[in-house]
Amino acid sequence: MGKGLANPVGTFWSVVMLLEHLGEAEAARRVMAAVEHVTANPSLHTRDLGGSATTAQVTRAVCEHIAGVRQRLAA
Repeated sequence: MGKGLANPVGTFWSVVMLLEHLGEAEAARRVMAAVEHVTANPSLHTRDLGGSATTAQVTRAVCEHIAGVRQRLAA
């Protein structure tokens, strides 16, 4: 705990399921697309996937991808 080794993808996947349950299909799709985008990049894999990224790095990458998509849609 506190070492930044945990893979946060499961947490994001839980968010996707919660959003779907709440009827927020578009938001769920955006979060899932961000997770897929980030996990496609081997430099953002956590140790359990053979990489060296930290929990914070992966989380930041997913959040930045979501924010970038929102900004592009607003433009």
